[in-house]
Amino acid sequence: MTEKKIILGISCGDIHGVGLEVLIKAFSNNTLFDFCTPILYAPISAVNFYKKLYNWQDFNYHVITDPQHASPKQLNIIKISEEEIAVKPGHSTELAGKIAIKSIDLAIEDLKKKSTDVIVTLPVNKQNISLTHKDFVGHTEYFSQACDNTPNLMLLCNDNLKISTATNHIPISKVSDSINRSVLEEKIKILIKTLQIDFLISKPKIAVLSLNPHGGDNGLIGDEDLKIIAPVVDNFFNGGNLIYGPYSADGFFGSGNYKNFDAILGMYHDQALIPFKSMSFGAGVNYTAGLPIIRVSPDHGVGYDIAGKDVANINSLLSAIFLSLEIHKNRLLYLANIRKTDNN
Repeated sequence: MTEKKIILGISCGDIHGVGLEVLIKAFSNNTLFDFCTPILYAPISAVNFYKKLYNWQDFNYHVITDPQHASPKQLNIIKISEEEIAVKPGHSTELAGKIAIKSIDLAIEDLKKKSTDVIVTLPVNKQNISLTHKDFVGHTEYFSQACDNTPNLMLLCNDNLKISTATNHIPISKVSDSINRSVLEEKIKILIKTLQIDFLISKPKIAVLSLNPHGGDNGLIGDEDLKIIAPVVDNFFNGGNLIYGPYSADGFFGSGNYKNFDAILGMYHDQALIPFKSMSFGAGVNYTAGLPIIRVSPDHGVGYDIAGKDVANINSLLSAIFLSLEIHKNRLLYLANIRKTDNN
């Protein structure tokens, strides 16, 4: 029996950034169509702009109004604007923000209707989206809201490292007040469950990083590690989970200790993303873990400085696509195993 191909929904991101050009480059390679059927939510005029800019005359797409009419061997496009839009690579505009959020909304709508299986989000500019959507701070939070505020985790993935954050897009001045036992317990539970279901790691080994330098030096440099983080780690470990820490981030990564764990929980955005991007920039994936849907994204931004110059790298997008397919397959395998166990 032929395995059903996964239907891949793709939001267009900022049309003035590198998203659309790396997408077209990626699907110019016909081998991708052996693994998925892509559906892009975007203005046709924006796609045509990049096709003309780079003289990609051999690149063809299929315009549809519903995912069920998708062609299995072409990039399918559900158009979100009838206007002829003037694309300006490298420029931030309010219109680009409106298009980006409309594309995300349509992609989410089809995913909720099960017309698509997973979503890949191309990079957006949060600032121009916020001109019309004041509360938008990032894809992670937006997708959580779309899923009834389901607790979630920003998980950065590559072949050798999975690292998540206890707090996401908040000012560094608010991180300490945002770290408490309840938050850490929730995040660790999500991470354990994600590793078990989405990555099929039955007994995951997880490292938790400290908040303060040197793990707080026994309270000399802040007491959050002693009073909040360490007790949570101990409770999970004593409950039979392979949870260790808190580890001081500099020594943890400098010594290579990160290689001994299936995943890591950092306390704040840059503590996790600086080591991650140092090791895998251009090939990593941002995955919103804990949601009932599957949403992934390349680990880079809009890249205004290189937009329209034909130098943007497609590797992170390819990694995101293949990770979404892997997670979808793993979820099905996990459910099949649960059913098999229940029937025995």
